[in-house]
Amino acid sequence: MSDHDSLGYLASMLVLATFCMRTMVALRAVAIGSNLAFIGHAASAGLAPVLVLHALLLPINAYLLIRTVAHRSERVA
Repeated sequence: MSDHDSLGYLASMLVLATFCMRTMVALRAVAIGSNLAFIGHAASAGLAPVLVLHALLLPINAYLLIRTVAHRSERVA
């Protein structure tokens, strides 16, 4: 199995794992990992549509994770 295939399987497993997350923080963190793995997979395999998709999803997931964590800290304070 090639390195880019391994990254693709890792990314797919991380997507599956997002469906098992109980909190939004965990879901976003795993989704970011999935985005990074898919970006690596797509770049190494020459899959431009997958690369573009996950390059767009990565900052969205990062923003939503930061917003969720900030909202949680506001409720606690």
